[in-house]
Amino acid sequence: METLEKTRIEKLNKLKDKGVEPYGASYNHATPLKEVLDNYSEEEEGKKVRCAGRIMTMRPHGKAAFFHIKDWTGKLQVYIKLNNVGEEKYDIFRLLDLGDIIGVEGGVFKTRTGEITVFADDLTVLSKALLPQPEKWHGLKDVEIRYRQRYLDLSSNDDVMALFLKRSSIIKSIRTFLDGRNFVEVETPMMQPIPGGAVAKPFITHHNVLDMDLYLRIAPELYLKRLLVGGMERVYEINRNFRNEGISTRHNPEFTMMELYQAYSDYNGMMELTESLVTGLASELYNNFDIPYGERQLDLSPPWQRSTFSELLSKYASVDLDDEGGLKEKGKEIGIEVEGVHKDVIAEHIFGELVEKELWNPTFVIDYPVTICPLTKSCDNDPSLAQRFELYIATMELANSYSELNEPLEQSKRFHEQITSDDKEGKIDEDFLKSLKYGMPPAGGLGIGIDRLVMILTNSTSIRDVILFPLLREQS
Repeated sequence: METLEKTRIEKLNKLKDKGVEPYGASYNHATPLKEVLDNYSEEEEGKKVRCAGRIMTMRPHGKAAFFHIKDWTGKLQVYIKLNNVGEEKYDIFRLLDLGDIIGVEGGVFKTRTGEITVFADDLTVLSKALLPQPEKWHGLKDVEIRYRQRYLDLSSNDDVMALFLKRSSIIKSIRTFLDGRNFVEVETPMMQPIPGGAVAKPFITHHNVLDMDLYLRIAPELYLKRLLVGGMERVYEINRNFRNEGISTRHNPEFTMMELYQAYSDYNGMMELTESLVTGLASELYNNFDIPYGERQLDLSPPWQRSTFSELLSKYASVDLDDEGGLKEKGKEIGIEVEGVHKDVIAEHIFGELVEKELWNPTFVIDYPVTICPLTKSCDNDPSLAQRFELYIATMELANSYSELNEPLEQSKRFHEQITSDDKEGKIDEDFLKSLKYGMPPAGGLGIGIDRLVMILTNSTSIRDVILFPLLREQS
């Protein structure tokens, strides 16, 4: 056993010998520390407060000591003196360490250096820490440890705590925005008999009682559309999706998506909604549209650029969407597999390699080839193109949207074509196709990656920084 832990266990036992419960019961009616600081006034000097937190610093001075406690709202200084709390309580205090969680009661005053402080009348041990916190001045810096031991990251790095509280606030604001537009929040299955709504490799599990394989959802789309058929005209879900694919600074196998559907709308309506939502969040957080990201600035000022897939492919990859030979040549040039691959799929891969990295400020990429959009209505003026957009900000795809295909026979045809072209297992959600036969209203659908949105709005360049517990490789 390490010396530090052994020493703390010895103190733990001494507390027990004194009749102190080192892992105390509840400590109700404690005032948040920020509230204590904000409510201080010289007119009410000495006003009694009750608060709780983790000991972060200690400066003993014989028969007295200053120390700081911290909760998730802030940090507060406490002054404890033998003559004030008595010998029994002060002996208990001497057995405390950095990282211990305590409750304190006392009057509030301001020191000669101007720091608001609680003069302790009483002290209660709530949790004895057997391991020390990271070094107080520098916090936890090792990235690997930060992700694996997020509890230490949160308790020692104020910026990390603030980021995750901000994430929670962003999601709350999204709900408020959608509720204000008369959307209703719903829940759809996370375990599905047929993975659908996106092209991705699923995680597979097995239900023992029913003796059937199930898939963790890759998208909630087909279930949300069933609700449109049922008459729920504006629905959204902030959901967890699972894709058995790569891990990077922009990808985590388990991620959060906000997906919504609005009857009688289309992808133009979704562009307006998306732009209003994201600019509203930016204004709420920064009070302007010029925000930092990495080493650059992002200009989120509306209106946002709208460019077709074909235009951007020509501009940044110097190849025409209709030029199959040119696409194959460009694909070979950059190391993309082209033999036996549809030209539109080649174009999509070229776009990912050469175009995405050029899209810094918000850009709606519109009108994709219909062959790679099996759930999307075709453009009225060109049936080879789909009424779809993807939103790119800071070179990342942030949102995906369609004018939803609601024609059951065409949808069935595309599903079968997709299976043939992708050489899949051949699973089609026949119940979804049946639901379309009962009539689904025209609709706009939208998916926004919450983790990536939080990355942009909090100036975080790795998705692991905005997910409390990202998936990590097992330690050897």
